[in-house]
Amino acid sequence: MMFGNVFKDKKVLITGNTGFKGSWLSVWLLRLGARVYGISKDVPSSPSMFEELGLGEKVIHFREDVRSLKHMVEIIKGVNPDFLFHLAAQSIVSLSYKEPVETISSNVIGTTNILEALRIYDQKCIAVIITSDKCYDNVEWVWGYRESDRLGGKDIYSGSKGAAELIFRSYFQSFLKDSPVKVASARAGNVIGGGDWAMDRIVPDCMRAWSKDQAVEIRMPDATRPWQHVLEPLSGYLTLAKALTENDKINGESFNFGPNTEQNYTVRKLIEDMAVGWDFDDIKKAYSIAENASFSEAGLLKLNCDKAFFYLKWYPVLGYEKMIEFTTQWYYEFYKNKSDMFKYSAVQIEEYERTASEKGLVWTQ
Repeated sequence: MMFGNVFKDKKVLITGNTGFKGSWLSVWLLRLGARVYGISKDVPSSPSMFEELGLGEKVIHFREDVRSLKHMVEIIKGVNPDFLFHLAAQSIVSLSYKEPVETISSNVIGTTNILEALRIYDQKCIAVIITSDKCYDNVEWVWGYRESDRLGGKDIYSGSKGAAELIFRSYFQSFLKDSPVKVASARAGNVIGGGDWAMDRIVPDCMRAWSKDQAVEIRMPDATRPWQHVLEPLSGYLTLAKALTENDKINGESFNFGPNTEQNYTVRKLIEDMAVGWDFDDIKKAYSIAENASFSEAGLLKLNCDKAFFYLKWYPVLGYEKMIEFTTQWYYEFYKNKSDMFKYSAVQIEEYERTASEKGLVWTQ
């Protein structure tokens, strides 16, 4: 019985449901017996997990932009959701340099509109507002950022995510603190897994190149990241939503979700380990190093997740090797075996649940 069966037969609304994380969350919630609704203005990539899994036929989808307050109010009132997960965003760092206004309007105004629609709705609802680990003002600390650390950032993407968190906090204190809506924010990053085809992300870049028998060009081979499989933060978001139904003390709080501290590896190691799973005879043929990066990226950024460990009893499930296997095998099944990817994604979720259950994690009970 996963997550205490709290999502079974419940109406769950996901903004950004056509994206990478939104698609995985949709598959998981369908597996949990939820009635899934989604809001997205478009399908953000081609191919896309949303389309390849046929999710358009499995959920009720509203093709609208979260920057339209009118439509957000109408949809939330019409759906009358039990749970809402807000993932809709402009989530590509490189694109924020090219389209700063688009990034700010999507990430700040979009989040504001969801919170305002919830304020107007004023009915019982559990809402999880997802931002990013990039919301922190990154000063390249070797230790993880806590939820109380300074928000912001040098680049537009980080600034927009920090601003979204400030808006969340202001809305909670001003309007939602005594509302029937219970809300929290969640921060995660460096998420990988099958089904991501976004631009300027290391795993999608690899898979696009390797599927054509080409080497991938990488920008910062020695940058380290605390990599985590997409199911890790999603289990955190679901755990947080369940906890909000039970514990008023976490209403209005923010939580980090990340991997174990030792799961901090360079871009080069990640690529070389995935290349082994892709059957390269010589992993050095899998990549080349770009001479000049086209935009600035953080060299180090990781989260301290003690708050989630303490209040939610949430812990990551997959070790590094299993994360690599899950990720590489998904794309291998897609590109080389032409598998039914909805069924295969469900198989990976089932294995993830089984592993979590063997570890005795609270959300599996």
